[in-house]
Amino acid sequence: MKYSSDSIAQQLHRNAVALISLIVAISTLSYTAWRNEETEDNWNQRTAAFEVLVKLNELQQIIFHHHYDKDTADKGNPRTGWAYVLTVRDLSSVLNDPLPQESEDLLQVWSENWEELATSQESLQLVLTELDEMREATMGLLRALR
Repeated sequence: MKYSSDSIAQQLHRNAVALISLIVAISTLSYTAWRNEETEDNWNQRTAAFEVLVKLNELQQIIFHHHYDKDTADKGNPRTGWAYVLTVRDLSSVLNDPLPQESEDLLQVWSENWEELATSQESLQLVLTELDEMREATMGLLRALR
């Protein structure tokens, strides 16, 4: 057989186009798979981060109604705020650092201060400061996504 006596160099030369096509196809497939994973991760991060921002703003509304309007029954019930704080923590657990820790800090500050929100300016400031830090960390995450 003629092909069995051909050197490797001759076989590579004869099949160069096929080999180059194979290398291009494999590298393109690898890049596409990696890019799709990155895109999906960024999409998930964005979706969760926007939801965190919504929940933080809703929590801030409850705090304002509770502290400034002294509405403890309807729009300013701080027990409702627990649901928002816990939702923020759950959503943040799937986000990149530093969001999981920021949400734990928010939970800690909320648990220590929620009962005094109507009467204590210090409790109000602690919770609002933590909300702002969480919001800034979330915005930083959104800015960093590519």
